[in-house]
Amino acid sequence: MSINTSKGHPAMDYKEHVRTYNGFMLFTKISIVAITILLAIMAVYLTNDV
Repeated sequence: MSINTSKGHPAMDYKEHVRTYNGFMLFTKISIVAITILLAIMAVYLTNDV
């Protein structure tokens, strides 16, 4: 990913910003998968007639 830093603030740490963003995106993807699995398990066990 290429970032044009010519108009940015000189104190901005772009590498850290990109690392934080990538971490947030990874957390979001893992959360979506986990919630989907949880909902599927709930659908199976909570709608089962006993």
